[in-house]
Amino acid sequence: MATSDGSTIIGESILISGSLNGDEDLTVRGRVEGTLTLTKTLLVEPTGIVKAEVQVRNCIIAGAVVGNVTATESVEITKEGRMVGDITAPRVIIVDGASFRGRIDMGEVDVEGERPVARPASRTVAPPPAPARAALRPPPRPASAAAAPMAKREEATPIQAKPIAPPAPVAMGAVKRKVIVKRK
Repeated sequence: MATSDGSTIIGESILISGSLNGDEDLTVRGRVEGTLTLTKTLLVEPTGIVKAEVQVRNCIIAGAVVGNVTATESVEITKEGRMVGDITAPRVIIVDGASFRGRIDMGEVDVEGERPVARPASRTVAPPPAPARAALRPPPRPASAAAAPMAKREEATPIQAKPIAPPAPVAMGAVKRKVIVKRK
């Protein structure tokens, strides 16, 4: 259904499956599955469900979205909104009470003050390998007569070695940006 202001509404009883492309605003009250590409704004209302790869200028999620969302301007998840998937956009707003599971990529930021550059969603970096067993053992004791009684006591009480946790993976060359969270 098209409205007088040039936007389209997908009603609550409508299911669209496939590829959806457009040059106007789209409001989803029903269900959309597949791919969705718009040059303007996507509004997913509380009754709306989108299971699609989404490419838009702006996206406002008050319903449910399952899939990756790429926006050239912004993505906002409202208090009622639920999303599972990755977000790629220069501006991301997740309101207090919203539900989100995925990754956010807001583009690279040049330290010299240039504007952010959008890039594809980052991939998970594998953690470094676990430390070798030899690193967990205590160093060998000198074999001298004075150290012999000490060695016998150490054998009676085994030494508990604490495992060394590998450092958390860090994206090289990336600068983290703040995510705006509105609280009501």
